Amino acid sequence: MDQRLLPLILASSWAFLIAIFAVPSIIRVAHLKNILDQPNFRTVHETLTPRLGGVAMFAGFMSALTIFTDLDNGVQQLLAGCIILFFIGMKDDLITISALKKFAVQLLATGIVMFMADIRITSFQGIFGIGELPIGMSYGFTFLVIVGITNAINLIDGLDGLAGSIVLIISATFGICFFLYGGVSYSNYAAVAFCLIGGILGFLRYNFHKASIFMGDTGSLLCGFIVSILAIQFIEMREVPSSPSVALGILFVPLFDTFRVSAIRILKGKSPFAPDRNHIHHRLLAMGFNQISTVLILAFINLLVILFVFNYSGWGNPNILLTLLVFSVVLSIFLGVYKSRSAQSVQKV
Repeated sequence: MDQRLLPLILASSWAFLIAIFAVPSIIRVAHLKNILDQPNFRTVHETLTPRLGGVAMFAGFMSALTIFTDLDNGVQQLLAGCIILFFIGMKDDLITISALKKFAVQLLATGIVMFMADIRITSFQGIFGIGELPIGMSYGFTFLVIVGITNAINLIDGLDGLAGSIVLIISATFGICFFLYGGVSYSNYAAVAFCLIGGILGFLRYNFHKASIFMGDTGSLLCGFIVSILAIQFIEMREVPSSPSVALGILFVPLFDTFRVSAIRILKGKSPFAPDRNHIHHRLLAMGFNQISTVLILAFINLLVILFVFNYSGWGNPNILLTLLVFSVVLSIFLGVYKSRSAQSVQKV
């Protein structure tokens, strides 16, 4: 066995054990203190459920990373951002706070990794004929990427096991890439990914349908932020051909869902941040799939796209982007046509 693999296995196992043992205590305290998520028109669950699963994930991830990993090459600043987002996410899970306050804290966490660790996208690598980015554009685009991916993971957290499963797939993909291609420079980002995998696996034990706990904003903001940094470092590593397009493919399901629902809301004259039931998992549920089937379908779609972008990474960024765009349009049309037919059926009845 490769000697580099043992520390990753130990780190992931540690995170898993911490998370899986922490969750039952969190569930018990949440019920005792009545810290429970109330069902509403957007949610699928019908019972009061704790939403502090992110606390267990954070405990597992944080302890494993600080014990088993070197905190250099920007990982120290990544942890600082995670701590800030953890507390604002936990506050939102306990007492709902405004979107503006959450955005301000995301801005602070993003600033820490960009300006203190110089983690940013420096080149489009030929997309739209653009190579190296001017410093201002680099910071601006990196900010949009981090905040966009963080909130995309937050938005996909709508079914038992969905966000956890998608983040698990994404983290495993990035982690394997850093392990295989990153060398010494990116070895600690392989550890970041594997620590997150362990924490998610421990949490998912209690989150699949019917879930006894949700990750809440504590978990989704944490996962989204970590995944966004992994994506940026994957692109900057430049060891995989067409890495910007490949990164989009790895993040396909959450990004597709975010762009799709935002576009629908804007076309209807609503705010892109207005809550509704137009997410991809809502549409699949409307087709008659149950929660488990919906999670498996979306996980399969994400895996399929990942396999495609890696297998055809030699096509170049423009061709991969065009293929992803065509697939997104076809999938959107399919979901929209089914929705229209469902509405017509209801009207006839």
